[in-house]
Amino acid sequence: MNLVVPQVLAFSLGPWEIILILAVVMLLFGAKKLPELAKGMGKSMKEFKKAVNTDDDDESTDKTASKSGTEKTPKDG
Repeated sequence: MNLVVPQVLAFSLGPWEIILILAVVMLLFGAKKLPELAKGMGKSMKEFKKAVNTDDDDESTDKTASKSGTEKTPKDG
């Protein structure tokens, strides 16, 4: 008897699996370390979003500068 399991069902997480994963994380790191880990992740996500937005702003200013014909050129020493 062949059972074919679709890929979607193989990686879906139910509420019990999530609770089990959280319990294992709690046991591994302890209650004191979890807030520090969450704070660090929050800071890194904030910095990443800031960097992505800065890159987008730089690209948009380059496009508007090339449309207007005034491109930024570095000064020669």
